[in-house]
Amino acid sequence: MTDPLTLTAASIATYDGNRLMTRASGFYFERDGRLFLVTSRHVLIDEASRHFPDRISIELHVDAFDLTRSTGFSIPLYRGGVADWRQGRDSGGDVDVAAIEIERDALPPTVLLRAFTPAHLHGWTEEVPVGSAALVLGFPLGFHDTLHHLPVVRNAVIASSFGVRFQGQGFFLTDSRTHRGTSGAPVVMRWAGDGSLPPDLPWKLLGVHSGRLDMLTRDHSQDESLGLNCAWYADILLTLTG
Repeated sequence: MTDPLTLTAASIATYDGNRLMTRASGFYFERDGRLFLVTSRHVLIDEASRHFPDRISIELHVDAFDLTRSTGFSIPLYRGGVADWRQGRDSGGDVDVAAIEIERDALPPTVLLRAFTPAHLHGWTEEVPVGSAALVLGFPLGFHDTLHHLPVVRNAVIASSFGVRFQGQGFFLTDSRTHRGTSGAPVVMRWAGDGSLPPDLPWKLLGVHSGRLDMLTRDHSQDESLGLNCAWYADILLTLTG
């Protein structure tokens, strides 16, 4: 049996009709019995790059004893011409996080997945020191265990003061090696905690990975990439799923 954390992640493909557009990452979030798929907003729509998919597809495990068995599950992004996902804004502007509800009755009866809950969200009284170890769980460049349909995990370090909105935006920084396709991945930290989390899923959901940061003035012949990424604070999910 795989680590339950790996079953929280979703491999996302975006489509315009039957045309594959991009691949990305996401994860499941459950609240009050409702199930949501969470990813970056720019995975679902990105005006700057003229990225306008009309549906996404995720891959679902359908056998708890044989992880090689899976099925594709298509989710329309619009109903009657109206976007079916939820996106957020805060005092700093748009938040690059989106959530779309999944109809449980439409899922295969033997579906195997795990979801974070509000209990997994970080409480602001819980300290996350700069330099704390974290993980980014996703599908970089679409890479994953294609036989068992499982994500890969990258180490990360909290690279800015957690709880402080970096440059006034609703995100913090991580130091991690990431790639395209990781957008929408959960950023998590193992939590010993007080027993409030399921013992098989003892992770705090800190953020949603959005993308890499770099300096426009960097001399590509002399300077390496910064290796820094922005992750939007996961508490936005309380607004998007309320």
